[in-house]
Amino acid sequence: MNSLGSTILRDDFGRQIRYLRLSVTDRCDMRCSYCLPSIGANFKEPDDWLNYAELLRLVRLFVSYGVSHVRLTGGEPLTRKGLSDFVAQLSALSGLLDISLSTNATRLADKAVELKAAGVNRVNISLDSLKHECFARITGRDCLADVLAGIQAARDAGLEPIKLNMVVQHGVNEDEVEEITQFAVEHSYTLRFIEVMPIGSTGQRTGWVDVTQLVQRLSVRFGLLPDVGLRGPGPARYWRSADGKVSLGTITPMSQHFCATCNRVRLTVDGQLHLCLGDEGQVPLGQMLRAGATDEELVAAVSAGMKRKPERHYFHEAPEKIVRFMASTGG
Repeated sequence: MNSLGSTILRDDFGRQIRYLRLSVTDRCDMRCSYCLPSIGANFKEPDDWLNYAELLRLVRLFVSYGVSHVRLTGGEPLTRKGLSDFVAQLSALSGLLDISLSTNATRLADKAVELKAAGVNRVNISLDSLKHECFARITGRDCLADVLAGIQAARDAGLEPIKLNMVVQHGVNEDEVEEITQFAVEHSYTLRFIEVMPIGSTGQRTGWVDVTQLVQRLSVRFGLLPDVGLRGPGPARYWRSADGKVSLGTITPMSQHFCATCNRVRLTVDGQLHLCLGDEGQVPLGQMLRAGATDEELVAAVSAGMKRKPERHYFHEAPEKIVRFMASTGG
């Protein structure tokens, strides 16, 4: 998308953007300690949210320039009404090959079947602990039973593969990695360990753990080998058993950044296009859209923004740089 005549979206480092993470709300029914403060978060007012027709217009533009995968995020996307109808509209877009959903699963038991019918292919589900006390400490409420019911409902509805995401925190839940791995193995879920990123004051005060070292230890116990061929549209690296039944992944923004293969951008619920999770560079597409911008003007703004997409993040060099909270960024 270096020019209006181009048919692909590419930055100045040659990376093609095929993956859009689309936030449909910045609200959440949890207050995970690494994501949101326990009180106050400067949420956007609902009037500032783009409606589904506005979001669809922007997604259609991205798809026309080579984006083939959209992940719906939040906050918690299932807190926004009408999401399944929006998914059905997305699934009708020619060229969009994959629609996935990131969720905490508290509401998934009631929504899984309709989401599958609408066009969601698969889900990523946050699961940071299997202990009620620790789960409540991290999330601000004890709704572990609802989450586990949501995970099962996703399986029953055929939203597979189901990927469980565990944000490993020093001194909080790192002692549970083997227990959660065993849970994933028994149920044939893919489990990914994620390093905490210094985004917002919440992320900056949470201790991160080198998850690659964790998986190397677990790979011995469960007989896993690195699988360079198992890569989705996202940044995870995987280990897998010889029979393919056990799969562990790592998302390592701190210990082994994956910026060289970055293929994604993020669009917030009010239409701010974030070019990099670790940078404050934005393109105000929502503001432009509501001011009457044409599709050509929106495309030109994205094209200009791609030239400002940085080569990599600087979480180590400037951990205090990103002041926005993760929930407002769109995951």
